[in-house]
Amino acid sequence: MKKTALVALISFFAGILLAGYIFVYLPERNMPDSFLNEPPSSSSFLHASPTPQGRLDLDFVRIADMVGPAVVRISSERIEKRRVVSPFNDWGDDFWDRFFGTPRGREREFRSEVRGTGFLISTDGYILTNNHLVENAEKVTIYSLQEKEYKAEIIGTDPPTDLALLKIADKNLPYAALGDSALLKVGEWVLAIGNPLGFEHTVSAGIVSAKGRQLFQASTAPSYQDFIQTDAAINRGNSGGPLVNMRGEVIGITSMIASPTGGSIGIGFAIPSNLALKVVKQLQDKGKVIRGYLGVNPQDISEEERRALDLKSRRGAFIAHVAPGTPAEKAGLERYDVIIEFNGQPVKNSHDISFKIAETAPGTKVNIKVIRDGKEKILTAKLEELSTGEETEQASSSSSKNLGITVSTLTPRAARSLQLQTEEGVIITEVAQYSEAARKGLGRWDIILEANRQKIRDADDLRKEIDKLNPGDGLILLIRRERNGESREFITTLKIPE
Repeated sequence: MKKTALVALISFFAGILLAGYIFVYLPERNMPDSFLNEPPSSSSFLHASPTPQGRLDLDFVRIADMVGPAVVRISSERIEKRRVVSPFNDWGDDFWDRFFGTPRGREREFRSEVRGTGFLISTDGYILTNNHLVENAEKVTIYSLQEKEYKAEIIGTDPPTDLALLKIADKNLPYAALGDSALLKVGEWVLAIGNPLGFEHTVSAGIVSAKGRQLFQASTAPSYQDFIQTDAAINRGNSGGPLVNMRGEVIGITSMIASPTGGSIGIGFAIPSNLALKVVKQLQDKGKVIRGYLGVNPQDISEEERRALDLKSRRGAFIAHVAPGTPAEKAGLERYDVIIEFNGQPVKNSHDISFKIAETAPGTKVNIKVIRDGKEKILTAKLEELSTGEETEQASSSSSKNLGITVSTLTPRAARSLQLQTEEGVIITEVAQYSEAARKGLGRWDIILEANRQKIRDADDLRKEIDKLNPGDGLILLIRRERNGESREFITTLKIPE
């Protein structure tokens, strides 16, 4: 009996010693079976940077219940005038009037309906949505989740950001709070709520795919772009709806999609809430957005332009054109200047400087640091108010292996024949398909005014400037484009074939 008790006692102490060895000398054996079960500390190699917020639960039901009641359906009615032309050109107006009631070649009014989404941002009925939903609308009707119908008043619209502020007459309404889109991280979960393709109050989930997106400029694209890209399903009818984070905050307003078919392929774009908040405050107070105006046409800096101008980096904005009589001209800014700082803040690119100028109040004096001929220079400008139509134009650059242009000297007679305002320079008569010039966006009847900052009077001047360059060098061209009575100047760089 004593022997059995002794063996048991020895076994007990041996077990304690073995357990201590395992937990003290083999600590890796005490790790959880998966790193998903327990979040690693901020010092773990799994983190590229410390997590700014605590772990959030992916409770989509809670978020939908929280924000959903604030989301509304919008129906706007437009009246469009179209000219009716008879296909029977030989039949008289009297016949057309008698049998169809519409004189040939006269305008008729057509009504169209545009449907989309919006959401309440206050208890007293202010609604945020897209401008393109209510632009030129005669009547705007709001339908709430509570099955109420309202006639909306358009407080103000801002086409350059595609935002609009509406108001309905009611109180104690549910609303959604605008969050801080600057804190948004790529990869973060988001919900899109809206009325896609006529299916009311649809919730879709996805992640933030990218931030700071700019889209190709088109007649329907907003001028100021800083889009959040998401793969949450967005379709026609989602426009103007909220993009919501996992805290129930609206961090974006869905606006556009990229799709070859017109349906969702997982590439949708939303206007950041921080940009929307600035616009909303001005629309609420003034009914419009007031922006600063400098009077320059900024462009991004290509690698060819960086080398040609002997710049250390491609950061900054390249001035392609200075409008006469503007604050830029009065301050002494010149074409080919590279803006690297605006009022003490570094400038990343043309998009960045456009936002900085627009967000500065008219009448403000700003210091602008530029690089001119390799030297830094600080100029002071007093901004004016941006008026309708004074939008900064942008041009893009790319590279290929062929210039691919045929040119001729522009004569006054040729200018009159082509109804051009310009009578000097070299006109492009042909652009080869898939060539360097075609890839850079040059077209037939574009006019070359300068090459490598030298004035071009005829084709011989252009040839001389090209002869000075080595294969691989960049040829900086100042182009004037006149189309449909409008004109603009921009700079592009062609690479000399190797």
